[in-house]
Amino acid sequence: MDIKNGFVATVGNTPLIRLKSFSEETGCEILGKAEFLNPGGSVKDRAALYIIEDAEKKGLLKPGGTVVEGTAGNTGIGLAHICNAKGYKCLIIIPETQSQEKIDTLRTLGAEVRLVPAVPYKNPNNYVKVSGRVAAEMENSIWANQFENLANRNAHYETTGAEIWAQTEGKVDGWVAATGTGGTYAGVSMYLKDQNPKVRCVVADPMGSGLYSYVKTGEIKSSGNSITEGIGNSRITGNMEGAPIDDAIQIDDQECVRVIYQLLNQEGLFMGGSVGINVGAAVALAKQMGPGHTIVTVLCDGGGRYQSRLYNPEWLASKGLAI
Repeated sequence: MDIKNGFVATVGNTPLIRLKSFSEETGCEILGKAEFLNPGGSVKDRAALYIIEDAEKKGLLKPGGTVVEGTAGNTGIGLAHICNAKGYKCLIIIPETQSQEKIDTLRTLGAEVRLVPAVPYKNPNNYVKVSGRVAAEMENSIWANQFENLANRNAHYETTGAEIWAQTEGKVDGWVAATGTGGTYAGVSMYLKDQNPKVRCVVADPMGSGLYSYVKTGEIKSSGNSITEGIGNSRITGNMEGAPIDDAIQIDDQECVRVIYQLLNQEGLFMGGSVGINVGAAVALAKQMGPGHTIVTVLCDGGGRYQSRLYNPEWLASKGLAI
């Protein structure tokens, strides 16, 4: 009998989906790792599980303890689910700019949610730094610290990367993904490069992030801004340190919106904004590499967490974006 033992055992082993319209458009196989099918609804379930189980193995998290994290939403949702399943409390520090859907979901899951102003990382009141201070002041608690905690990228090295390699039978030519913490991009890149150094690993970056500039020039510089949530960065995180990067592709918001509506209307996939960046960059990479290649990216989460924004024509118009 194929029965999963609760929420925890259901994380991972997501399918690869061939994106038909984009594959036909490029002459390449454009494949999306369906991370929105994780039980908590996003790719972040993997990192959340590994972070908590790593803390348990090290004796840092004891029964009845609290997991504290600063998150743009999805890691917090994954942590809250797993805390419920394992009997821990969850405290989330989140920028007030994040979608109401994600904030409401966290509260529904029973997490304590504290909203803070959205300020740059260098500011001591940045949500990541606030969460670290809060955790340090609490007894029987851990700071998940997803940006620096290597359990994050280890989750993707051991599971996501290995699954992609097996699912494609080793026939993968390119891997492209946006980075927030860097865990997904780095873990998968490191695994694929260990199997075949010729796999092209490319960072997808929204406007307003400094990583595209870093890859191209060695200097972190950002320009513009983006409506996407939870991706892009102005620094190299612990999870990104040492990760193989062959190139970077920058995708603007208009292309992101075009892609997510093509996914919806032609593929039947209702996706979040970072998926628009990822698939847009996968298409760009496919056009660079030419027909006949297999490009894999990640379908991070579903569109329901962004419905009031990305799928609201009035909101898009207020940002100067057309459907």
